[in-house]
Amino acid sequence: MRFFSAGSVAAVACLLIGCASSSSRLLAPARPPIGADQVRIYQAPPAKYEQIATLDASSGARFFHGSEQTDAEAIQRLKEEAARLGANGVLLTVVGDEPSGSIGIGVGGAGYASPRSAVNGEASGAAPLVKTGAHGIAIYVSTQR
Repeated sequence: MRFFSAGSVAAVACLLIGCASSSSRLLAPARPPIGADQVRIYQAPPAKYEQIATLDASSGARFFHGSEQTDAEAIQRLKEEAARLGANGVLLTVVGDEPSGSIGIGVGGAGYASPRSAVNGEASGAAPLVKTGAHGIAIYVSTQR
């Protein structure tokens, strides 16, 4: 029987918690890339814009629920993906917690038995993992009037 050390369990948990992603699906040809700091977030559609791509991004997984920090991480990933496609805006559609699985650990103990008593020990537990997901549309808003 093989047991994992607390260090190896912690390393696996760190790998799981650190995972984050972003992706896009083009709706129109991409434009030349720009800096992420040039991408503006829109809560409502601007007067005139061109759709470039749908975007999905997430923060790294966390235990139990996300935070303002994980929301900001996911939105920053949207901005970076939009900038890569040359979009100067992101029309935000959804930001919130999404299930990402759970992590569990179990520990078993040795037993002892005598004719009049028995002793045995074990423990286990699990914690849910969530990530903050952000979804939007990469847009190009013309700055010309």
